[in-house]
Amino acid sequence: MIFEETKLRGAYVIKPERLEDERGFFARSFCLKEFAEHGLSPFVVQCNISYNKKKGTFRGMHFQAPPFEEDKIVCCTQGSILDYVVDLRLGSPTFKQWVAVELSAENRNILYIPKTFAHGFITLTNDTQVFYQMTQFYNAESARGFRWDDPAFDIQLPIPVESIAEKDRSFPPFEYPSILFSSAK
Repeated sequence: MIFEETKLRGAYVIKPERLEDERGFFARSFCLKEFAEHGLSPFVVQCNISYNKKKGTFRGMHFQAPPFEEDKIVCCTQGSILDYVVDLRLGSPTFKQWVAVELSAENRNILYIPKTFAHGFITLTNDTQVFYQMTQFYNAESARGFRWDDPAFDIQLPIPVESIAEKDRSFPPFEYPSILFSSAK
């Protein structure tokens, strides 16, 4: 696997190295040893699948507050998404900055999203499926989020949002509560 750190320290695009032949290819998508060598939490406790019928479906921007912060390992197994991560580490030089990474069934890239980052995505095709692995169990009381179009972040989408959950549409304006996250390491 090839690990490429994004401009947001700790967030990685992971590219499987394909061993190809006439049958197709074989590639590792997860290796405990390699994740640990890059300082990434390899301890997965929960996996989820998100199926999205329509192009333009937006999910996010989500994160969990302490003590239930979670690292996420995300890939797109069908279709294509533009995945967004936002650095919410108070004191980080990239605080409130974001990156967007295209994940698709075709490129098979994986996105590692560290704790204290928000996450969301927009589907670029109909019938899109996203697979998540998390390092923490979901805790509804710790679930937090903000709107993708909150002016505090200026997130740019390539296509209009056609479908979004009421919860995601109704997040209040972003206000950083200093007790949620410690300073960036």
